[in-house]
Amino acid sequence: MAGSDNIKAQMRKGILEYLVMLCLKEHPAYSSDLINMLKEGEFVVVEGALYPLLMRLKQNGLLNYIWVESTLGPPRKYYSLTEEGREFLQELEAAYEEIERAVNYVKNTPMKECSIDNEKIIAQ
Repeated sequence: MAGSDNIKAQMRKGILEYLVMLCLKEHPAYSSDLINMLKEGEFVVVEGALYPLLMRLKQNGLLNYIWVESTLGPPRKYYSLTEEGREFLQELEAAYEEIERAVNYVKNTPMKECSIDNEKIIAQ
């Protein structure tokens, strides 16, 4: 179904920001480390999707980065959460928990039957 691809893409895009920030919750990380962590969690993301997100989070004051010299090539950019980013992550965590509760409830709770005996059925 064509519409489902768009919905799935929107869902993935919406959760990517939260996942990236969760990855950075404990300590700074290099972009490849973020991609690998997401892949290990079976959430595949390409660099082309990650870099614009990282730049947007930085511009919004939610991330910082530092350059670290590398023995394997050019310096690497390591991202970390700012204090504002940590506060925003707490808001995202609360929002995710609310969504998770609702999804689990609806998935696991049978819909109550309603009586249509006394209702008019309108043909469509």
